Amino acid sequence: MRIIPNRLKHNSLFYKMFLITILIIVTVSTMITWTTMRMSEEFFIDRFSLNNSKVMEQIKESLGTFQYSIVIASNGLMNNGTIKSFLTGEHSNRMLGSYYYNVKKQMTTLKTSVEAYDVGILVYGINGISYATDRPSWVKSDEELQNHFITSSTLKQPKKLLFHLEQQRDQTQEDWVIVASKAFMEPTSKVIYGSMYFTIQEQDFRKFYSSYTSLGNNVLVMDPSGTILSSNLNEFIGNKETELLKFANQLEEQQKDYINADFKGKDHLIMIEYLPTFDLYLVNLIDKKAAFADIIDKKSIVLIGILFIFLAIIIVYFSSRRLTNSLSNLVKQIGNTPENDFDHYIPVTGTYETMQIGQAFNSMLDELHEYVDKIVLIQKQKRNAELAALQQQINPHFLYNTLASIKFMVQHGGKEEATDTVNALISLLQNTIGNISETITVRQEIDNLKSYVLINQKRYGERIRVNYFIEPECFEIKIPKLILQPFIENSFFHGFNKKSGGTINVLVWKEGDSLICEVLDNGDGMEISADNKLPDTKRKQEMFSGIGIQNVDERIQLIYGEAYGVTISSKIGEGTKVHISLPVEN
Repeated sequence: MRIIPNRLKHNSLFYKMFLITILIIVTVSTMITWTTMRMSEEFFIDRFSLNNSKVMEQIKESLGTFQYSIVIASNGLMNNGTIKSFLTGEHSNRMLGSYYYNVKKQMTTLKTSVEAYDVGILVYGINGISYATDRPSWVKSDEELQNHFITSSTLKQPKKLLFHLEQQRDQTQEDWVIVASKAFMEPTSKVIYGSMYFTIQEQDFRKFYSSYTSLGNNVLVMDPSGTILSSNLNEFIGNKETELLKFANQLEEQQKDYINADFKGKDHLIMIEYLPTFDLYLVNLIDKKAAFADIIDKKSIVLIGILFIFLAIIIVYFSSRRLTNSLSNLVKQIGNTPENDFDHYIPVTGTYETMQIGQAFNSMLDELHEYVDKIVLIQKQKRNAELAALQQQINPHFLYNTLASIKFMVQHGGKEEATDTVNALISLLQNTIGNISETITVRQEIDNLKSYVLINQKRYGERIRVNYFIEPECFEIKIPKLILQPFIENSFFHGFNKKSGGTINVLVWKEGDSLICEVLDNGDGMEISADNKLPDTKRKQEMFSGIGIQNVDERIQLIYGEAYGVTISSKIGEGTKVHISLPVEN
């Protein structure tokens, strides 16, 4: 059972190369196949759109003929004196019958221009009287006509022939009616005295383009609001498709003949033309999946592509296997090197490439031995530096002056004060001399600071106050001994030479995986060099420890690396801030 994993391990390069090659072959073949089908499809779409552009022209011609017939009829109605008198005058019941008879004769004559299209004509005057040649096509009472939105729209735009969509009285989906309306208006005075309506069944209107539609190739007639007035797809009639208006604007802006877009969840080829004389849009909506499904035999192309991929994989397998055998043997020899403590050099044999690798590996072993020796030496130096830094922690001058202060307190009756100072000194000595550990907790470091501060305040007074702000979860984190005390000491003896007093704040908190310690004072401040080099503040005067600020930074970087250390910022007259970053160690 162990033979198979070892075999895979020693031949991993072969298997990786083989898998990568397969991936490349499959990817390239797929891209070529997809590109071929895509280019073929785009070529056919271009040809198809060109043909459909001609079809759109033919549909426009048919619609133009229909519109011209309505225009002729509307001009005839506008210029007919009998109809004008009928729509403007006040008629008694006795004379109304005679008017109806005369209007019927005139309408029969005028209707001949649209008779080929089975169009009904309805006129309505300002006197509230209407007449229709074929009322069943669009039944509306005089009161309904007066308040109808078609009438109000017509009167707002009296010079235009407007097209609208209405339903029959039975409200069924199949009985839509398209109404073309225009106002009766005096040519000179521009006075409006009625409105005329030309009605045609949507089924009859559809005949203008139905012969040009097929499976997936659909036609829609849309008004400027996006409402579908007519279509060979019944489900679209009466719907408001504002998305098609966006496509129309996009085509106009880009000056394109067609656009590929997703519409109703399907990939469509969309052609839209604006018909200014109708104030309508002619939409050619082509469902690419339905229309082009049988154009390209995608199944055959894919099968051929798979066959070529299979043959390429077989060729790649045997050729790669032959080329990587010598390399696999070299991998086995290199894998056994750790078992011999890196003292076993591999034989330089095989192909040119494996020989070069063998020579490079043997050279690397020589360099590795030298590097390990250097690391061991550096580690010894590092430990020596840490121990040397922790030696001489107590300056004799500090002990001498502290004991002298305690003697002075006792002589002058300050026994309690002297006792507190002795206790603080004892605690300080226990945590520095008595504790041989190289690291202590934040709590212990803060206790040391408090003892040190108490001793100095007893000696020099409380003109310098010290505040501690420690995040509770930081108390048990381990830090190197005596990394905060040198900065407190520096602030005490060098930070308030010009000012009579001030405050030192000690802050400790966690920031991600780092522990941040800051010592801030509002003392005299100092000049910091442009390269932010830490100042050499180590002085002989009253130093508690022999560890200077520069030494603290070097200790931190020696233990934890260059990512951590000390930075100092300061302004003359405003104070100094010491920022220390350490890794979190519990």
